[in-house]
Order: sequence, then structure tokens, then C-alpha cells
Amino acid sequence: MKNGRLLIALYVLLLIVSACSSGKKAYERGNYYEAVMQAVGRLRQKPDHDKSSEALKNAYPLAVEYFETEAKNEIASNSNFKWKNAIQSYNAINQMYEAIRACPGCLKVVKNPVNYYAEIGPLKEKAADESYNAGINALMKGNRNDAKKAYFNFADAQAYVPGYKDVVEYLEKAKVEATLKVIVEQIPVPTRYNLSGGFFQDKVEEFLHTNYTEQTFIRFYTPQEANTLNLPQADQIMRIQFDDFSVGNSVLKEKEETVTKDSVKVGEAKVDGKTIPVYNTVKAKLTTYRKEVISNGLLSMVIVDAKTNGVLSHKKFSGEYVWVSQWARFNGDDRALSDQQLAMCKQRETQPPVAQDLFLEFTRPIYNQLIPGIRGFYQNY
Repeated sequence: MKNGRLLIALYVLLLIVSACSSGKKAYERGNYYEAVMQAVGRLRQKPDHDKSSEALKNAYPLAVEYFETEAKNEIASNSNFKWKNAIQSYNAINQMYEAIRACPGCLKVVKNPVNYYAEIGPLKEKAADESYNAGINALMKGNRNDAKKAYFNFADAQAYVPGYKDVVEYLEKAKVEATLKVIVEQIPVPTRYNLSGGFFQDKVEEFLHTNYTEQTFIRFYTPQEANTLNLPQADQIMRIQFDDFSVGNSVLKEKEETVTKDSVKVGEAKVDGKTIPVYNTVKAKLTTYRKEVISNGLLSMVIVDAKTNGVLSHKKFSGEYVWVSQWARFNGDDRALSDQQLAMCKQRETQPPVAQDLFLEFTRPIYNQLIPGIRGFYQNY
């Protein structure tokens, strides 16, 4: 099943690549299947594309011959998955068949593409049996990695022959044994601070339950979920808690300066009977204020082995949020001030957000570090 998905993904990728390739270069490299798919993609766009027509004409019979030979060799071999491999080879021929049938320009070049649907039918029972037996053997080894292999083998058997023997029950058993079970303990913020970390904790749980689903081999449980499901034995425990935090530390910065501006019209004068403007330097005393309310914290993530209590990972993530309010006042001539300074003088001191909101703000950068930290640790599981 896994290999089948890979073949489909490869097929889609080749169709994308084929949009800008005639298949000639792939043919010259001996990649006949790729050459066929690339040529098909180009001929769908341009039915009379000469290079693609030539590549398809030359590559198709060689690709069919290659996969026919591969299938026959597998069937004659002692390979553990010879029936599965033979089906995959025949499926490659069928994929070319379907691609050519859906391309009018291709049918001008290959008038009678071949398929092996009839040949695959009798092989499915044998492929299901070999995959089922491989799954049993892997599951009997009693470790998580082999349980994952067993799961994919049982999934293949189920795909070939739905309900083959007791494969459905073994699929579930393999999934359970292959899945890493992690209990996530998020330590609440001490009540004496009159703050709640619930939003942060909910975001973490949402990430874990959204990204690690039934389709993965890692499951995260809250302690409550573990109790409700009667989880017999966890593999790991992840403890997340705020080691330290500070909310609402205020700092007021004051700056006083004298600002001037030259050549400002300050009046008029009579000279020889004429009225002329009088220019001079104007000044003002400007006082600017900057109030910062600083909130920060340190989060600890510890992952331990649930059986031995040994520490597997211990990381800390820090975050900070600085809320700022700026305003100013002046004495003197407002013409000495810039537009920006004048605008600041119209501002008034504003009140900072409540402590709970400040707490949430400094946890955002912590969350943005914690999530990659979790991904990084479990990427190889």
C-alpha cells in the first residue's frame, strides 16, 4: 500500500514535469516510463508536438517490455514480496495505458496501448498472503519499529483482498503496538497570580491533536483522556510548565530637550515705507515620555521515558512582550516642533492591557518556539 502510494505520487510528479518536457531526454537516459509520461503530458497540451510524438513512439514499447520482464522475473524468483512486486510492474503498464487513452494526440502515436488488468487479478490473493505472513512475522518480534512494518504489510494485504483472513484485527493490533503513546501534563499557572494559561494550553493541545492523528504513529493524551480510555501503559510523559514569568513591569523614560527652527516668520516691519516680513529663530522646550510595560516568561518542556523516568529531552523557551505608550508636552513656540513632535504632543498616556492579556502576548513567541521543538523531537518517531 505504501509503495502503491509512492507510485501514484511519482505518476503525479511526472505529469507535472511533463508539462514542460517532451520526454526525449528521459528516453535517451533509458528512463522509458518517465519518457512516456513526459511525452503524454506534452501531447495533451500540443497534440502535434513532433519531439514528444517521437519520444512516445520509441519509449512506450521499451517501457512495456521492461515492466513485463520485471514482473516475470519477480514471479520466477524467491523474493519475499514477489507477487507484490509483480503487481507493481503490471500497474506501471496500466498507468501508461490509462494516460495514453486519455490523450487523443497520444492515440495517434500508440493506437493500441496494452493493459494487464486481467493478469493482476489472480495475483492479488497471493500478494495478500505474502503480505499477511510478513506482517505476522514482523509483529511477533515485539518491538515498535517492526510493529510499524507489520501495519503496512497488513494494510497491503487488506488492499489486495479486503477482509483477508483476520487482517482487520491484526491491522488494529499492529497500529496499537506501533503507536508511541505520550501523556502531556501541562502544569497550570499557580493560582496566586490570578492568571490563566488555559488559552496557551488549549493551543498546544489543538496542535497535538490536529497534527498527530490516527494516521500517524504518535498519539498524545491529556491525563484525563488517558484515564477515560484506561490507557494501560504510556511510553513517554511530556511535562510543560512555566518556570518563571513576570507580568506588567513598568518603566517610564523621560527626555527633555530644547528644539529650535531658523528662519521662521515672527512678524513684519516698515522699511522705507514698505512692509517686509521679519524672520527669526523660534524655540520650545520639548519633554517626551515613553512608558514600557514589560512582560516575559520562561517555559520548560521535559520529556521522560514513562517506564524508566529517564529524561529524553529538556528544553526551555523564553518569550517577551513590551507594550509601549508614547506622548509629549512642550513649552514655547509650537512652530519650533516638527509635524511628528506636534502629533506626539497631542497624544495622552494610555492605560496598558490587563495582566491576563499581557500574559497571553508574551506566550505567543514561546508557543512559536515550543511547536518546532515538539516537531523536531518526534520527527524520527
